[in-house]
Amino acid sequence: MTRIGRLFEDLRKNNRKGLIAYLTVGDPSPERTPALVAALVRGGADLIEMGVPFSDPIADGPVIQAAGERALKAGTTLARVLEVAKEIRRTSEVPLLLFTYLNPVVRYGLERLAQDAAAAGIDGCLLIDASVEEAQEYVGAMHRGGLDTVFLATPTSTERRLKLVAQYSTGFVYLVSRTGVTGERDTLSNTVAPLVKAMRAVTDLPLAVGFGVSKPEHVAELGQQVESVVVGSAIVRLIERNPSDLEDQLERYVRELKGGFAW
Repeated sequence: MTRIGRLFEDLRKNNRKGLIAYLTVGDPSPERTPALVAALVRGGADLIEMGVPFSDPIADGPVIQAAGERALKAGTTLARVLEVAKEIRRTSEVPLLLFTYLNPVVRYGLERLAQDAAAAGIDGCLLIDASVEEAQEYVGAMHRGGLDTVFLATPTSTERRLKLVAQYSTGFVYLVSRTGVTGERDTLSNTVAPLVKAMRAVTDLPLAVGFGVSKPEHVAELGQQVESVVVGSAIVRLIERNPSDLEDQLERYVRELKGGFAW
């Protein structure tokens, strides 16, 4: 069992909910990322999504797109992301999920990535644009490396696709709260509850909801329905502003979000 599996087992046993924090590795620099991750963990983040910057991030909104551009200009590559993971592992056992697109993974090599990611301390991988209908080769490589494979389910996913997502996912299933790209929203979509119900019908895996989550009240609402919530763009926007006390602000923000679970 990976750290991801152990996390959700611990959350279940202790009747707690998890907060998953996303950041783009390399923004503002690869050297700064471990300290930002440490701040997120101090604030209460239970799992870190390590976003790999990519030149054509079709599922990401303008905030994360801009972060990817800054990270690429700072020299961040998939190989450098794995080096950053190694640095994080020197001081932390927080579960790490590699969040990336198919192109960098194919260029790196499936088997090579599985081996190198596991050696770096990565626990799982989420390919945001991977077709679950054609996932067997990718899933096989990742599982041989001991990594979890997390897939996305969306409000427009068919029953057949939901069953495939359930079949190929390990660790947890990522539910996209709305159609469209990532980004902060004032309110949650009314498509979440039906999607949760449909996914529950085909899997016993923990569920996490992301896209548009940015406020403690969002966390509170979703925590009544799923095992964890994902916050990304709001964190990345704070990093973009890069205040002098960035780490302190990240820690405070995540702690505020985590407070949403205190019903």
